[in-house]
Amino acid sequence: MFHRLAPYYDDLVGAKDYGYESRALESLARQHGRSRGRTWLDVGCGTGRHLRFLRRRYAVTGLDASREVLRIARRRLPGVRLVLADMRNFRLDETFDVVSCLFSAIGHLRSERDLAVTFANFARHLTPGGVALVEPWIDPADFRPGYVHLLTRQGPSVTVARMAYSSREGKRSAVHYHYLIGKTGHGLEHFEEVVTGLLVSRGRLLELMERAGLTARFLKESLTPGRGLLVGVKGTTSSGGRNVPVSPKG
Repeated sequence: MFHRLAPYYDDLVGAKDYGYESRALESLARQHGRSRGRTWLDVGCGTGRHLRFLRRRYAVTGLDASREVLRIARRRLPGVRLVLADMRNFRLDETFDVVSCLFSAIGHLRSERDLAVTFANFARHLTPGGVALVEPWIDPADFRPGYVHLLTRQGPSVTVARMAYSSREGKRSAVHYHYLIGKTGHGLEHFEEVVTGLLVSRGRLLELMERAGLTARFLKESLTPGRGLLVGVKGTTSSGGRNVPVSPKG
């Protein structure tokens, strides 16, 4: 979906307060995590806007399936490890204290099996006591077929307008996007895309996280209104080598 949008993505979401969101994520990681290190993997890192702030207190790694957005992230984050890979099957040579996956990136997966595999992969890359912070797609009960939304951003040289229309087929949502890009001195560009999303209840997502070996809970507080946040903590290992589940605080 980012092949054509990538050059304008930061213009479109420029109003987001990435500094505030990064501080909120760090607070949640400290509250729910049990490991003592400071390593952070952001899956679906996009153009690296969160990593720009997280790197101040963590050794960060970014991962995304889009070459186009990673190209932008590399310019923003010189020296940061950025990996082109699929969230379902990436394999890195280290584990992390925090694995985050934001902007409802898991909604792009095709099936519950993909979700189960992805959560297991997140757990595989967590240090014992580490925490996964995952922003889900819209709950099936809250999805509104027929909803129309308009977002516009105007900058010094680029103006971006995005109109979206939603529809639903069974367990999948479809959001039909139309983009109009205006570039000073270069005229207008229009393109469209349809982004599908997997509609899975919060309860089912928690079940899949638990099956992956994470102690899971759902928080209503969120970065995106109405999405909430899934928190999964990996168990710690006792001296006898047994994996001991961690009970979340609060």
